[in-house]
Amino acid sequence: MAKRDYYEVLGVSKSVDAAELKKAYRRLAMKYHPDRNADDDSAEAKFKEVKEAHDILSNTEKRAAYDQFGHAAFEGGMGGGGGGGGGAGAGGFSDIFGDVFGDIFGGGGGGRQRQRRGSDLRYNLELSLEDAVRGTEVNITVPRMAACKTCSGSGAKPGSTPKSCGTCHGQGQVRIQQGFFSMQQTCPQCQGQGTIISDPCNDCHGQGRTKESKKLSVKIPAGVDEGDQIRLSGEGESGGAGTVNGDLYVSVSIKPHAIFQREGVDLNCTVPISFSSLVLGGELEVPTLDGRAKLKIPVGTQSGKTFRLRGKGVKNVRNAGFVGDLYCKVQVETPVNLTKEQRDLLQKLDKTLQAGGSKHSPQESSWTDRIKTFFDDFVA
Repeated sequence: MAKRDYYEVLGVSKSVDAAELKKAYRRLAMKYHPDRNADDDSAEAKFKEVKEAHDILSNTEKRAAYDQFGHAAFEGGMGGGGGGGGGAGAGGFSDIFGDVFGDIFGGGGGGRQRQRRGSDLRYNLELSLEDAVRGTEVNITVPRMAACKTCSGSGAKPGSTPKSCGTCHGQGQVRIQQGFFSMQQTCPQCQGQGTIISDPCNDCHGQGRTKESKKLSVKIPAGVDEGDQIRLSGEGESGGAGTVNGDLYVSVSIKPHAIFQREGVDLNCTVPISFSSLVLGGELEVPTLDGRAKLKIPVGTQSGKTFRLRGKGVKNVRNAGFVGDLYCKVQVETPVNLTKEQRDLLQKLDKTLQAGGSKHSPQESSWTDRIKTFFDDFVA
């Protein structure tokens, strides 16, 4: 009997995409599978037809050949299409659900599970502001579980080898059938290893790992900031036999600095300055992480004024060509422990300044005027 068109069998158009093709196949496979149609003798034939159609159309090369030559592309040994139909009847209902629900239950191919990893580790590293800004290299010691040197991480005593697990036959997973649902789970006998250790190593007792303190050299790039992490691949813990090491994450924290406060790529500092220096102006020497710098103070500068020194901040760790700025805030320092002569001089200066009124103290005069207006309105 002539075969039906594969697109017709699945009830889809020739322009169908892979997702819709798979959806149609799932629906029909569940509908016609013999396990769900024990009283319908025609169900098995329909199921085989649906599976054969999907096997061809889900394969890019076979679909292209079918679109060009039709069923003739797989006759006489061309393309191997006949095998797709012959294999349909051999599969159990679990094969269908392994495909249908594979994404939910972790894959239905029955193959070996993905290689397991050991745990990731975190190491807290405290740096000075200078080291964080300029970059450095530090040596650290990390306690961890590492592959046993005696058995090379196999867990088996030297001279012996692990045996294939008889429960999962070396796959690391077993298939559980519940009604017409089929799910895979980690083999309870070998815990996903696929092997059983009958003669364990004396040093690691079959675990494949032992405690060690690993010395590492860590390169710190210039510009790292509080909370940044540096990943050292494979320097975490071993998970035991059959695993790969996890990673080590070096988490950076910055010690408080005596002079500077950091905000991203910028630095801030407060510079104490005398009253006379603000009044008369001049040059002020200020610190930077590159050394000393000169700051020009204009005549009559007010306390709290902030000056910006471009390019004296921190290099951007993700963009080495960009450097932040240094912001210096000048703060007048009130003199203490004055002598009688100094107090007399200040009193004389104060009288002359008061005589000048707003000419010498414009902010104070403005403030006094606002206070007077406030109280006049309050009384009224």
